[in-house]
Order: sequence, then C-alpha cells, then structure tokens
Amino acid sequence: MRYLEAADALADTASRGSHDRRPAGDGGHGAPQPARTRPAAPPKRKNKKARAIWLKQLHTWHWVSAAISLAAMFLFSVTGITLNHAASIAAEPVVTRSEGRLPADLLAALPAPGDATVPLPAEVASAVAKAVPLDPAGRAADWTGDDEVYVAMPGPGRDAWVSIDRATGAVSAEVTDRGWISYLNDLHKGRNTGDAWFWFIDLFAVACVVFTLTGLLLLQLHAKHRPMTWPLVLLSLIAPVLLAILFIH
Repeated sequence: MRYLEAADALADTASRGSHDRRPAGDGGHGAPQPARTRPAAPPKRKNKKARAIWLKQLHTWHWVSAAISLAAMFLFSVTGITLNHAASIAAEPVVTRSEGRLPADLLAALPAPGDATVPLPAEVASAVAKAVPLDPAGRAADWTGDDEVYVAMPGPGRDAWVSIDRATGAVSAEVTDRGWISYLNDLHKGRNTGDAWFWFIDLFAVACVVFTLTGLLLLQLHAKHRPMTWPLVLLSLIAPVLLAILFIH
C-alpha cells in the first residue's frame, strides 16, 4: 500500500513538472520578451551635413571674392614688379606747353590775393578750359601770389598746372606725361587718383581679405589629406619676417 502511495506521488510530481516547462530562451517567464538593444551611437550624418554646408559656403565666398578682385589683383601684382624695378625702367617724360588769354572783363572776377585755396570762379574756369587744353574747374587754386593765380592739376602718371597773369590775363599751361607705366604705378599707390579710386581700393582690399581668410579655412578643412599644407603656410609667414629682420636695416 505504501508503495502504491509513493508511486502516485512521484507521478503527480512529474506531471506538474511537465506543465511548468518553458521553451528554451524565454528566460523562465510566461510570454516571450523582446531582445534588449544597445543605445544607438550618435549619428554622424548631421555632422557630415553641417560640414558640407559650411564647405559650400566657404567655396562660394572664396570664388566670389576671387572674381571681384581678380582684375585688380593682377594689376597690383604687375605694378608691384614695375614699382620694384622703377629705376631700371626707362621713361622719357613728354612736356606739352600751351598758352592763351582771358577776356579782359573776366580779370575783375578774380579774387584778391590771399591765403584761401578756393577754386577759380566758374566763368573763369570755363574761359581757361577754352584757352588751353586743361580744365581747372573744381581744383583748388593758389591765391597767394600778387602777380598770378596758380592751379596745380596733378594726375596719375602726369603733372600739370595752369597759371593766370593778373595784369594781362595771359594763361599758361603745362602738362608733363611720364607714360603709361607711371600711370599704372600711380594707380597702385593711389597717387592723385581721386575719391572714386580711393573707395575702389578699399573695396578691393576687403575682397582680398575675404579671399585670404576663406582660403585659409579651406586649407584647414583639406589639410588632413594634404600634409604639406601647414609647412607651406608657415613658410609664407616666416620667410618675409626673416627677410625683414636679417636684411632690412
């Protein structure tokens, strides 16, 4: 009898054990659980996109500033050579003189001698332009002389002047032309070029600064694949500094 009771107990235990078995891999829980995932790494796509936008902007500013300053940069580069070798470039000045006379009634329109540097009266300047091939309108005149009125009219690559004899109304003019190389050199120096060229040089200088800085940033972006980038940039800085320290006294 005891053997039968023990056998029934073992059978009941085995039956419960078979119902409690779970499929392998379910972690011992009733329902399958989703597999755990690791935190995703930060996407690099955004960084690449931002770099591409930044690179595109740099390229745009670089080529626009290059296009704006191209012609002037070529001019200033060439005239840098001609200025550096000005002593070895022969230039024969051409002097042109001319004479004329003011109508007698306009002599009374000339202001009395003084320290002012006001321009000639409009009617006097117009008469001078008809008498000689120079127009002194708007130019500062020298009224300090008792015998004459003098108007300097320098320009790039030339010297010019007009004088008016107060007593007789005789007009004398002289133009000294030093040639086209001198003209371009004076453009480089901004000598006697007027306000328009003054502002043009400022615009050109700003374009060159933008061109240089964007070029430097582009070098930085590509330097990883061009190992000679920074040695050459450093050379461009050190070379003129050493030349100035060692040879300019």
